[in-house]
Amino acid sequence: MTDSGNAPGQSASPVRRRFRLPEEIGVIAALVVMILFIGIARPHFLSPLNLLTILSHTTFQGMLAVGMVYLLAIREIDLSVGWIFNFSAVFSGLLMVAGLDPWIAAAAGVGFGALLGLFNGIIAVGLRLPAIIVTLGTYSMFQGLSLVVNGGRAVVPPNQDSSYFNVIATKIFGLVPVAALVFVVLAIVMHFVLHRTKFGYRVQAVGSNPEAAELAGISTNTIRLQTLVLMGAICGLSGAMYIGFRGAIDPQEGSDFVLVVVAAVIIGGTPLSGGYGTVIGAVVGMMIIQVISSGLIFFGIDATWSTFVTGAVIVLAVSLDGLIKFQRARRANRVKLEPDPPAGP
Repeated sequence: MTDSGNAPGQSASPVRRRFRLPEEIGVIAALVVMILFIGIARPHFLSPLNLLTILSHTTFQGMLAVGMVYLLAIREIDLSVGWIFNFSAVFSGLLMVAGLDPWIAAAAGVGFGALLGLFNGIIAVGLRLPAIIVTLGTYSMFQGLSLVVNGGRAVVPPNQDSSYFNVIATKIFGLVPVAALVFVVLAIVMHFVLHRTKFGYRVQAVGSNPEAAELAGISTNTIRLQTLVLMGAICGLSGAMYIGFRGAIDPQEGSDFVLVVVAAVIIGGTPLSGGYGTVIGAVVGMMIIQVISSGLIFFGIDATWSTFVTGAVIVLAVSLDGLIKFQRARRANRVKLEPDPPAGP
């Protein structure tokens, strides 16, 4: 009888790896179809300038969506992100008004955002409360403090001829803002961190099964704290760059960010149930929201409808996610109930 196995010392034949489409292929296809649909009806929509403008409009909220992916991956939501963004921008702007170098003031804004995230994390972990409950309170706290500090007026730094404002507002080849380029780089780095580092593995492990993560030696409290600090730092970065890009920060800027940010993450494919996150999907989800807003304008529809459409897209995305999970669960149960094949002679 011939042995079909490999002889001792022989290397096993290489196993062909099955090609798998990226998880984000569905949402990317939806974005492309949406752009083509609007572009066919309104050809000017497909102009490179308009498409790059849409990308630049996703920059600051898109950064927040990148951080929110990590929070949803551990089954948490930070409702205060818009006001951490605003307060950090106000903090940076006031330092610039006081005469501090804009680059140092911007770095201080990032650190200030991280401190606000740390504040959220300490309360959530210390009192063992969900972050959504804690940040429901800190939302108003940060809003109130920001309005007190800025006196209810826009903060406009002087001396906007400095290198910081020039660099952040510069458009590469006259088309792509440096701020948008930073957003893209941030998304690539955070995608790598989530899927290729121990921290990213631990984030997804905690969201998938907190009890099993604890048994594996992963401190869920530490991961929650670190993720909330990371979210705050990204909000600080976005706020500091915003004031460099716009040259001012309005007292109410960021107040409505949280709905758009969470919507982008959910539309992008990160489930509310945790255990998985997709940064690329969140970026595409944010672009879908901006394409919807821009498309409404091109069709002459009142822009106020964009909020309704965004909510409808969230409901659709969550419904599809639930339907897919239901089908997978049914398939898994069917496999379990199938009898084992009879053993051979």
